[in-house]
Amino acid sequence: MTLQTTLLRGAAVAILASGLMAQAASVTGTVTNKTTGKPSAGDTVVLVDVQAGMGEVAHATTDANGTFTLAAPGNGPYLIRAAHQGATYFIAAPQGSTPAIINVYDAAPKVDGIGISADVIEFETANGQLNVNERFFIHNNSNPARTQAGPKGFEIVLPNEAVLDGGAATRPTSTMPTNMTPQPTGQKGHFTIAVPIQPNQGEKETVFDLRYHIPYDGKSYTYHGRVMVASDNVAVLLPKSMSFTAGGGMDFKQIQEDPGILTFISKNAPADKELTFTVSGQGSMPREDQSNQGAQGSADMSGDNKPGGGIGAPMTTPDPLSKYKWWIMGTLALLLVAVAAFLLRKPAGASVATSAAYIPAAPLAVAGNNAAILQVLKDELFAIESEKISGKISEADYAQVKSALETVLKRVLARN
Repeated sequence: MTLQTTLLRGAAVAILASGLMAQAASVTGTVTNKTTGKPSAGDTVVLVDVQAGMGEVAHATTDANGTFTLAAPGNGPYLIRAAHQGATYFIAAPQGSTPAIINVYDAAPKVDGIGISADVIEFETANGQLNVNERFFIHNNSNPARTQAGPKGFEIVLPNEAVLDGGAATRPTSTMPTNMTPQPTGQKGHFTIAVPIQPNQGEKETVFDLRYHIPYDGKSYTYHGRVMVASDNVAVLLPKSMSFTAGGGMDFKQIQEDPGILTFISKNAPADKELTFTVSGQGSMPREDQSNQGAQGSADMSGDNKPGGGIGAPMTTPDPLSKYKWWIMGTLALLLVAVAAFLLRKPAGASVATSAAYIPAAPLAVAGNNAAILQVLKDELFAIESEKISGKISEADYAQVKSALETVLKRVLARN
C-alpha cells in the first residue's frame, strides 16, 4: 500500500468520523407521572436504535425534576423507552432541539376500569385448516389513571386445538406495533399477555393482535373459547361462502357489512362467559374490487352512520374503522421508519469516501425528490390496512401486497 493511498484512506475515515460527530446530538426530555401529576424521578430512560434491531444506544436516569439527557450517536430514527414501576412506555425521539415529553403512570397488577371494547375474530380456510386473526381492543378508563402490569398479565382463552402463529401489541402511547408472544399458563388453551395495559390516550387503546390456526375437516368446526374480561362487542367475520351458528347462550346478530363477508356481533358479553359457535363450509375473504371497498370504508369513517354503512351502524354504534383509525396509522409509521432506515443506511458497495459524502446530504435530497411517491405508497398502505381490519384481505395477501409496496419503494430510491 502506497503512502498516498494510506493518506487518502485516512482522510476519508476522518471525514466520515467528522460527519458522524456532526450528526450526534443530545436528546433531552421530561418524564411526568400522570397519576400523581408530579415529575417522575429515578425512572430509567433508554434510547433505542430502530435501524440496529432495536438495540439500546444510550441510557439515563431521571433526576428529581423528571428530566433526562441521552447522547444520540446520529440522527435516528430512534425510540425512547421509559420504565416506571415495571411498566414501559415508548415515544418516537423528537428531531432537532424539541424536548421529549413522556407520560408514565403508577402501576398495579389489577386495575379497575379495564375492559374489551371489541373482540374481533376473523376466519377463512386454507390447506385443511381454519386461519384465524383475533384482535382485542382493550380500554383502560381507570380513575385515577393507572397502568395494569403484573406477572399474570392479560388472560385469554383460545380453543384447545388452536396453534399460535404470532402476535403483536400496540400501545396507546405508540403508533408502532411490537411483536409479543402469549405465554401458556399450564391450562390447555389459556394464555397470558404480559404487555402492560396503559390508560387510554383519547380514543387510542391497547391492541393485541393474535394469529393462529385450527385443524379443519372442511365441513364444520365448533369454536370453544371464553370471554375472560367483559367485552362491549364480540364480532365474528367470515367469507360469504361459509356459515355461522351461534351457541353457548350468546346472542349474535347479523349485520350487513360487505356483500362478500358475513358479520355477526354480540353486545355486552360479561366476564368469564363461554364463547361457543359453529362455522362451516370453506372460503377466503373477498379480494376483488378492493378500491371500491376501500372507498366505502373511507365513507364509513366520516361518522355519519346509516343502516348498512359499517360494522356497527345498524346497532347505532360507531364504525370500528373510525374509532381504531389510529391503530391503522401505526402500520404507516412502521413504513416511514423503514423509509428513514433505508435512506440513512450506507449504499451497498460504496467506498468509505463515498459514504462520508453520502451520509449528511443524501437522505434529505432523496426524501424530497420522492415526496409524491411516498404519499402514494402511504395511501395504498392505508387502504390495505383498512381492508385487513374489515376482513377484506387475507393475511397472506396482506403480507404479499405490503412486501410489494416496500419493494417498489426501494427500487425508486435506488434509482435516485
